Amino acid sequence: MLDAVRQRHHSGRDGLAGRRVRRLALSYERGFSAERPLTIGLEEELILTDPDDLLPADEVDWVLAEAGRDEPFKAELRASQLELCTPVCLTAGDASCELARARADVLERIEGRLRLTAVGTHPTSTGASAVTPRDRYLRIAQECSWATRRGQPSGMHVHVGVGDPDEALAVYNAARSYLPELAALAANSPFFEGRPSGLASTRLKLTEDLQRSGMPPAFSSWRKLAEFVAWAGQGGLFPDLSYLWWDLRPRPDYGTLELRIADVQTRPVDAAAIAAVWQTLVAALAARFRCGESLPVYETHMLSENRWRALSDGLDGDLVDLDTGTAEPTRDRIGRLLLQLEPYADELGCADELAHAWSLQSQNGAGRQREHAAGHGLRGLLEWLADESECFPPLGAERPDIAPHALPIPATAASPAG
Repeated sequence: MLDAVRQRHHSGRDGLAGRRVRRLALSYERGFSAERPLTIGLEEELILTDPDDLLPADEVDWVLAEAGRDEPFKAELRASQLELCTPVCLTAGDASCELARARADVLERIEGRLRLTAVGTHPTSTGASAVTPRDRYLRIAQECSWATRRGQPSGMHVHVGVGDPDEALAVYNAARSYLPELAALAANSPFFEGRPSGLASTRLKLTEDLQRSGMPPAFSSWRKLAEFVAWAGQGGLFPDLSYLWWDLRPRPDYGTLELRIADVQTRPVDAAAIAAVWQTLVAALAARFRCGESLPVYETHMLSENRWRALSDGLDGDLVDLDTGTAEPTRDRIGRLLLQLEPYADELGCADELAHAWSLQSQNGAGRQREHAAGHGLRGLLEWLADESECFPPLGAERPDIAPHALPIPATAASPAG
């Protein structure tokens, strides 16, 4: 009798869980059904700084009140950060123009009472930022109090649309292998608390304070991802995919693969280059999949070793070939990747932006910061970063090409904690 009761109890529980998993898996598959794939959207996290000492200022709510909450400006976990979100665009260049336009717009509205600094971590700040008073952020801060201690880690996130669920999963799994190259190319945070950190991307180490961060796992099916999310929801761990702070995550709710490993770029032109690399990489992998190729999927622990080399040594180190185990100069691997992606750039309208990635391959943001600090000191570095973040070529009167019926990417897609 007791065994029968137990069997009915487990059967009912498993039935409910199974139905939730099926619903989630189906929603993930349906999410990747865009009529126009390979559209692109960008998010960037900027640090609000005091115009006198150039230290972080916890003023995001004041900025939002001045800028308007319906504009492309969003709060982030830290009250000293402002997030800018573009509409869904057709090209990387269009998206970067939208970022530049948003920066110019917010600068006009705050009228010099604050400055904007686009950098992976604040080079000299030692204090913790206040947490933005939103339910989501307060919950994160309560669960991960150590994650808000210091540093203001600030990233750039690139969404690229994929129009088929099988293709999206295959590209997601395969693209994980290229994340170290992208991390090295985009590294822009070599200073921490007033001294060299010894890392090219200090931000990537700071983001590891959040659970579910770092190199993402591979999934053999959308059902496997749904099982993980359903299990986590049942146990009260996290409610949905927006709480996965991996370096790459699928966003079926937007029909995109979201690159998250990049430090925010000080100049919009550099943001455009990173965006172009990601957009063309997604296109290249998708084309191989459609041609019937079985895309390679490598073990997460192997990729994590290369991730560490990338955030530590940046462009100046080596990455290890995933098949041969041979260490190769990171610049060489990035250069080979850029050559492989060039055939896709013309069709996507981002040939100029991809070409600019060669400039980053020569000297990225981390290299420029070190060079400037060596000649002008840390105070000079802070001034230079603010000046560079607020200075960009004049924008034309015509708006860039925006995807039909596009909406700004919601703040829940953002991170390090967004």
